[in-house]
Amino acid sequence: MYHKLEEPVLLYLLLILPILVLIFLFQIYWKKRKQKEFGNLELIKKLSPEKSTFKPVLKFITVLLALTGLILALVNPKIGTKMETVKRQGIDIVFALDISKSMLAEDIAPSRLEKSKQLISQIINNLGSDRIGIVGYAGSAYPVLPMTTDYSIAKMYLQNMNTNMVSSQGTALNDAINLATTYFDAVDTSKLIILVSDGEDHGDGAEEASEIAKEKGIKIATIGVGTLDGGPIPIKGDNGVIAEYKKDNEGQVVVTKLNPVTLQNIAKNTKSAYIEGNNTKQVLEQIKQVLDTIEKTEFESQEIAEYQTQYQWFIGVAFFLLLLDVFFLERKTAWLQKLNLFNER
Repeated sequence: MYHKLEEPVLLYLLLILPILVLIFLFQIYWKKRKQKEFGNLELIKKLSPEKSTFKPVLKFITVLLALTGLILALVNPKIGTKMETVKRQGIDIVFALDISKSMLAEDIAPSRLEKSKQLISQIINNLGSDRIGIVGYAGSAYPVLPMTTDYSIAKMYLQNMNTNMVSSQGTALNDAINLATTYFDAVDTSKLIILVSDGEDHGDGAEEASEIAKEKGIKIATIGVGTLDGGPIPIKGDNGVIAEYKKDNEGQVVVTKLNPVTLQNIAKNTKSAYIEGNNTKQVLEQIKQVLDTIEKTEFESQEIAEYQTQYQWFIGVAFFLLLLDVFFLERKTAWLQKLNLFNER
């Protein structure tokens, strides 16, 4: 059996549950405190002998489980029953995303990094049967996702990328290209690297790396994100508010600018295109033109077939629990009172 979550990001809604537990516990504490102010607790119990101390807890647990079921229904777990070999026509594409600190600059809204993620996500949405992989890089390159045809997983990994993934800072374009070329395991497939960066290369050998890629039949399309005027690199606090801007050794605010020349040369070396990344529509049109010039090849891939949605089970359990909660009154149950299971006498 194979499992898959259609909307895994919605699992974050489960964080609501511990918050509700804390609120419930605080409410119990607050009630007891107010009851003590009102009078003797034993006397209050005698004044309301039918009120159960356990039923409110049971009702809360029931609602909590029902809410959990509804959240899991929104996530929509799927179960695959078998693997099958699928023949596809497409190309192999590796996205190399710059995650250096300069990508935090906000000369392009909301930031260069977030804009880059949006561009890659939109490009993925417009792909057909192509296999894709993802590489992140700063002072060194880091493998993020191997070649896959599961675009939803790819976009999930993409959204989680940040500038803390690579400890060494800078922008080593040569490392990114060299690592991306290792992703192409099939000899006969057409290959493309889409490199997204502001072009601030602090390493050496980017053009040499692109020449090696060219010899292996790999094209490199580059997307430049940023402006020629540039902008400062914000340093944000834990609350997400900008605390200060990055400064050099002399105490001057560092201004990072788009360097299109390096990116243009890399694309030119592999007879591909350099694209300005500030306009999403323009990027998608030009990437489509690049893809149209690359010959599609047929390849086989193992895929899980016959996925079946399971959300209906979670919805059913959730509504059953909510219906059950209606019949849970806060008074003591007569036959349970006789058994005294909860020591309520």
